Amino acid sequence: MKKLLPWLLVLMLAVVMVACGTEDANEDADDNSGTEETEETNNNEENDTNEADETEADVTEDLPSEIVMGFVPSQDSANIASTVEPLAERLTEELGVTVRGEVMTNYTALVEAMGNDQVHIGFIPAFGYVLATDRYDNIEAILKSIRHGSSTYKAQYTVRTDSDIESIEDLEGKIWAFPDLASTSGYLYPAAQLMDDYGVERAEEYFSDMIQAGSHDNALITVLEGDADVSTTFDDARTAIEEDYPEAMDDLKVLGYTDEIPNDTISINTSLPQSFIDQVISVFMSFNDDEEMITIMDEVYNWTGIDNASDSDYDVVRSVAEKFSDEVTLD
Repeated sequence: MKKLLPWLLVLMLAVVMVACGTEDANEDADDNSGTEETEETNNNEENDTNEADETEADVTEDLPSEIVMGFVPSQDSANIASTVEPLAERLTEELGVTVRGEVMTNYTALVEAMGNDQVHIGFIPAFGYVLATDRYDNIEAILKSIRHGSSTYKAQYTVRTDSDIESIEDLEGKIWAFPDLASTSGYLYPAAQLMDDYGVERAEEYFSDMIQAGSHDNALITVLEGDADVSTTFDDARTAIEEDYPEAMDDLKVLGYTDEIPNDTISINTSLPQSFIDQVISVFMSFNDDEEMITIMDEVYNWTGIDNASDSDYDVVRSVAEKFSDEVTLD
């Protein structure tokens, strides 16, 4: 028994040493595993960052060097040009690419420019949008205007207060001033109403003369100055000229209105990357919470808010457009 005791002590010591060695090895393994996991996490984060940078770079490479934003004159062209500058500056800042505003001569010029990739974002009225989508497949409405809480509006007939015109029936043989043949509220809806409700076959035969004034402001001013008997504009366009013509609200009266019309669009050239289009939508929608930007939108087109839009919103306008398929084109 005395001879076995030293051997038992040696054996127990060996077991303890093996156990300690195993524990140290496990701790080293755990330490190495933690290091590998940290390195793997860092590598994954670096890869994610690189992929995001590459995606952003790909989008930037697919964009033109300058994004052109097109407008049509609802008021004096010079006024619009100066008013949209802060809007272009903010979009440049938010989108990370230079944005320039350009005032086109009329609706048709804007649509043509968008269809031919010369304008990328366009503020297009409802009927102009319908014409655009009928001719080109690279234009799509992404947003629409809100005016005083509504996404629709009406066209307005305006005459001089001292005229003998008391109703729309009295317009036969008179001189009609309107902004443009492709203007939704300025021409198409009033002309359609005259056809549907008053039996007018052709406007040029019903009126003694028709004046394309070039803008809603000019159409009203033409009546105010006595060079036309009636103008058709969006409602109430008189407020847009009141600063320069303080007598407008008293000397001009509203004769009547058309049916409701979907509000103007912000349309986009769909050749742009979808991720960039989504960014444009997000930036414009954020303006609803930005008093400064909504004030600018109000000054440009009397917008008091912005809402999402889809192509189907303008199907009702397409039904009106069918009446003028031979009269109004983009040629």
